[in-house]
Amino acid sequence: LYFSAQEGILFFYHIKGLQYEMKICANILQPISSLIFSPDYTVLLLVTDQGAVYTYKPIHSGEAVKLLDTCSSCFLAADFLTPGNKYCVSVTISGEVQVWFLEDGACLSKLNLDIEVHI
Repeated sequence: LYFSAQEGILFFYHIKGLQYEMKICANILQPISSLIFSPDYTVLLLVTDQGAVYTYKPIHSGEAVKLLDTCSSCFLAADFLTPGNKYCVSVTISGEVQVWFLEDGACLSKLNLDIEVHI
């Protein structure tokens, strides 16, 4: 079970029966608004309240890597494009939908909806 705290800390709870073990996986110092696993569960997207998207690879147990950061508008949501886990799609509050290459954070395409988006 992965869990995020207000302080931007990503926790992992290994639960077995009535016992559990807690581990701090990453600290990104920004409140995390959502966690999304890739379809094959190898990559976890961390979307922050302040408009950044990080990737975390649980099998490597490394630090979270900042993939995307907005300047003009905060990300409202992000998710993987399936099949696979090479691309993600994001939407900003200002209505910009973008497709990203996850390896290097390159923006592959974008579409402006010309409306403000809310969840």
